[in-house]
Amino acid sequence: MDNQKKGSSVASGAYGLGFIGAAIYFIQHAGDFWLGVLGVLKALVWPAFLVYKLLEFLKM
Repeated sequence: MDNQKKGSSVASGAYGLGFIGAAIYFIQHAGDFWLGVLGVLKALVWPAFLVYKLLEFLKM
C-alpha cells in the first residue's frame, strides 16, 4: 500500500509542475486577460491534448 501512495504523489507532483509550466507559458503568450484565462484552462487539460496528439501521430 505504501508504494502505491508514493507513486501517486510523484505523479501528482509531476502533473503539478507541468501545470505550472504550461500556465506560465500560456499566460506569457496571451494577448489580453481573457486569453490568459483560457491559457490557465488549457494548462489544466494539457495532458489530454498531449496524449491525443501522440495517438494521432502514431496513427492509433
